Amino acid sequence: MKNVPVSNFSRLPKRWQLFLAVMGPGLVVMLADTDVGSIITAAQSGAQWGYHLLLLQFLLMPVLFVVQDLTVRLGIFTGKGHGELIRETFGAGWAWISVIGLAVATIGALLTEFSGVAAVGQLFGVPRGISLSLAAAFLLFVVWTGSYRRVERVAIALGLFEFAFFWVAVAARPRVQDLAAGVLHAPLSSPAYLYLVSANIGAVIMPWMIFYQQSAVADKGLLPEHYRDARWDTAAGAVVTQLVMAAVLVSTAATIGKVNPSASLNTIGDITHALTPFMGVAMGRLLFSLGVVGAAMIASVVVSLAAAWGFGEVTGYKHSLEHNPLEAPWFYVVFTIGVLAGAVMVAAVPDLVALTIWVEVMNAFLLPMVLGFLVILAIRALPPGHRLSGIYRWIVVGVTVLTSGLAIYAGLRGM
Repeated sequence: MKNVPVSNFSRLPKRWQLFLAVMGPGLVVMLADTDVGSIITAAQSGAQWGYHLLLLQFLLMPVLFVVQDLTVRLGIFTGKGHGELIRETFGAGWAWISVIGLAVATIGALLTEFSGVAAVGQLFGVPRGISLSLAAAFLLFVVWTGSYRRVERVAIALGLFEFAFFWVAVAARPRVQDLAAGVLHAPLSSPAYLYLVSANIGAVIMPWMIFYQQSAVADKGLLPEHYRDARWDTAAGAVVTQLVMAAVLVSTAATIGKVNPSASLNTIGDITHALTPFMGVAMGRLLFSLGVVGAAMIASVVVSLAAAWGFGEVTGYKHSLEHNPLEAPWFYVVFTIGVLAGAVMVAAVPDLVALTIWVEVMNAFLLPMVLGFLVILAIRALPPGHRLSGIYRWIVVGVTVLTSGLAIYAGLRGM
């Protein structure tokens, strides 16, 4: 157990000691899943369609678990990252195609994360350049000076700020009868509604999540005996991230959606200003901003690390947080390029966040390739005793085909 210090939890029962030691990759990637782009998507869903997209958030919980559980299985039973397995199984050409898709998703994600940081800074009178510089410097410091374990702990601490969205949802005082009526009705004939269905799916299942969790499981040194606890880690994360999405949607549905459903909510600033009249300055600005900053920072760490791991697995350079920058220079260079490029682009072109919903739909269009690689690897690359087989194999195939198909169909209908 290279990086799983069970002794840190010696006062707890042994069962909980092991779970808490293994916990991390699933919770981190799921908290990062509720990034700034996802928050804006959920907010627009609630403002424009009330509670009509709320049920989708809960339906996506098991889908998200099934997808990310495959990354856990692959990481634990092969000890290799996603890009490395694709290269070994399909060849270098397909590996480069997969990592190019990762790069596209990474750029889109980083633009939304740093745009969120800049928007929160501006709400409190902090110039864009200063807030972006502080955020980038913090991320570089954490990764360049820490081990995998330290980075994981910092990421979880940042992600916990997202729990502020639960308070925002409670403060919005949603009416139970409105919520029930909205959940039971889905206006599937509306292209605008379908477009947001596609965006919500793309906001939940993203390419960088698959690369990150599989590489994190391998980098943390989890072994086959940790698989059950790693699955629980993933399941808990899937529930938490979708509850956060639901909280954001409920917040805007109960407030903005009732009064001004056509309000422009393309930025975090737009959302916060729209919520303030209903919740007051303290609740509408402070709590929502805390949640956004936590979401943006943890997602920036995860997205940039996913890119560094992915390119390392395809090219063969050393790619582990257990190596220091002198031992794995290219790993840290790629991470740094991702962080600095995102910050610089947002500083130079402030309105890039307006592309947020389009970025999520783009993620949805990448699903057939991303999930296709994942499922085939789970069938072919795993040791014989752990490959997808039997009825569960067909459940996984069915879930991925239906999810990809719905995401693309809804996206095309909504355009």
